[in-house]
Amino acid sequence: MGAFIARQPNGLLCRFSSVVDCPTKWNMTDEDYLNNATGTVNNREHGQDILDNYMQPFTEVIEYFRTENMSAAEFIDFLIDVGYIELKE
Repeated sequence: MGAFIARQPNGLLCRFSSVVDCPTKWNMTDEDYLNNATGTVNNREHGQDILDNYMQPFTEVIEYFRTENMSAAEFIDFLIDVGYIELKE
């Protein structure tokens, strides 16, 4: 598996690459993804098939993350941005 799509806690989508072991796109709407925002969807039908049948749980993003291509601090910022971590005011 080279990459997968996951639904973020804020309801939007992210693409996680197993090549670089970090998220490569995030905060995409379904429409963004279907319009090939990731550059990996052959056509809308292919994209819809992935959304309908091959989405992975967001916990996989956390489980497979490694710090070689995104620092731990950048990943924490990502987790805040996608609604996984809430900052208390």
